[in-house]
Amino acid sequence: MSRQKALLIVDVQNDFCPGGALHVPDGDRVVGPVNRAADAFAAVGLPVLASRDWHPPITSHFQQYGGQWPVHCVQGTRGAGFHPQLRLPPGTILLYKGADPDKDAYSAFDAFNDKGENLGAVLARLAVDELFVCGLATDYCVKSTVLDALSQGLRVTVIVDAVAGVDVQPGDSARAVAEMKVSGAQFRHSLELLL
Repeated sequence: MSRQKALLIVDVQNDFCPGGALHVPDGDRVVGPVNRAADAFAAVGLPVLASRDWHPPITSHFQQYGGQWPVHCVQGTRGAGFHPQLRLPPGTILLYKGADPDKDAYSAFDAFNDKGENLGAVLARLAVDELFVCGLATDYCVKSTVLDALSQGLRVTVIVDAVAGVDVQPGDSARAVAEMKVSGAQFRHSLELLL
């Protein structure tokens, strides 16, 4: 039985790329591989989804209000915008996370589209059972999304050249990759996508 596949692009936003408020080192290097994957999915009519952090100005996620992180990806700001070289195919489903000021919302499964559907509901509506994940950052939002997807019974492939980590502690990204593998995620290069 063939699987219904979809691509999920996680948080390839200005604030997570060089020059941004919470930049992933060399985070913009994922843009080319992400575009390659998006083109491959769009070419065969498979769904492409893209999440973005969309924080209010005041949230417990930010350091000044008790959280871990500097201010980033505030709703409507340039920092919250997608990287200018990211090419989202027509019809890409956009999802917004972190809008609740009381939740960190690392996982894209905490994100909602403009109709109020969460990611899980969108995937169910599209009958998706295999998710390909790419974006930023390996050790936070990508990892949380992948683990949530696996816990919901989805088959998950991480596009290894299309993710990058912030490594707050040295080795965080490597540990995140190991955790995702142990939990059942597969890893493939963007050049190996056969859809």
